[in-house]
Amino acid sequence: MSDERHLPVLLSEVMAAMAPAPGEVILDGTFGAGGYSRALLGAGARVIGMDRDPTAIAAAEAMVRDSAGALRLVGDRFSTMADHVDGRIDGVVLDIGVSSMQIDTPERGFSFQKNGPLDMRMGSDGPTAADVVNRLKVGDLARVLSFLGEERQAGRIARAIDARRATHPFETTSDLAELVGRVLGRRPQDRIDPATRTFQALRIYVNDELGELMRALVAAEAILKPGGRLVVVTFHSLEDRIVKRFLRDRSQAASQSRHLPDLSHEEATFATRNKAEGGSAEEIAANPRARSAKLRAAVRTTAPAPTGPQAFRFFDLPALAELPQSGARR
Repeated sequence: MSDERHLPVLLSEVMAAMAPAPGEVILDGTFGAGGYSRALLGAGARVIGMDRDPTAIAAAEAMVRDSAGALRLVGDRFSTMADHVDGRIDGVVLDIGVSSMQIDTPERGFSFQKNGPLDMRMGSDGPTAADVVNRLKVGDLARVLSFLGEERQAGRIARAIDARRATHPFETTSDLAELVGRVLGRRPQDRIDPATRTFQALRIYVNDELGELMRALVAAEAILKPGGRLVVVTFHSLEDRIVKRFLRDRSQAASQSRHLPDLSHEEATFATRNKAEGGSAEEIAANPRARSAKLRAAVRTTAPAPTGPQAFRFFDLPALAELPQSGARR
């Protein structure tokens, strides 16, 4: 594959926001092809690279050898970052969502443009997207597509899936993409494929991406030392909304706004550095994935982090149904 497919998004903006100094410890929670980690190592930082995808970890063995001990890889979800650091660290960077390597590998089942098994798992365990579309109750499936995919025609799609799976279960990405295309059609003025939102919803559901993001933000808050930097790159509104609300909650903890809970007894745990920052026209032209990217950054203060349920007050995820056991009635 061409290296152009694995260009790290907003790399110069990430490095400017992180501003790593030699010897600092930075956790790259979404290692992927190692783009951010490579730049951080080049600046003299020591890097902990995390990825839940075992193929990403395996592919980086040479990079670990070349780092002379400056890079340590961890195969785990980034929400568990606190389990893999010693003491408090200087920075955390997260590039949220699916990686280009995963999209470009048909057998991973992430892309409606390449036929493959309907999988979509970032890791190697748990139910697949095929399990979801074949087993989730029709009303629950519609809710998943509506919230996680922001799909306005979620009910129509879910009912069509239900009718089709009664006689022929879904197995491949083409199976699903073709059905959604028939249900929604495509007008010449449409900018995206009709299956885009359905595939997004299933991927987020299968990998619990929003829950993982919330837990990762809270974990980063706990492990960053005063002056430590948090840099997050998101690619769609659901992700960005969570990051925005987290940083607003944590940087305005002493606010007396009538729209926020009374937090006057708390100090802010972060000082925000920027409003959402997008890619330059030059980067978007060279790397279309940067078109929807937004970067938010903040610096950790000396205030203690909230714990328990209070740590997650910034966002309430809707209660989406859990996948029934194999063989259960839909």
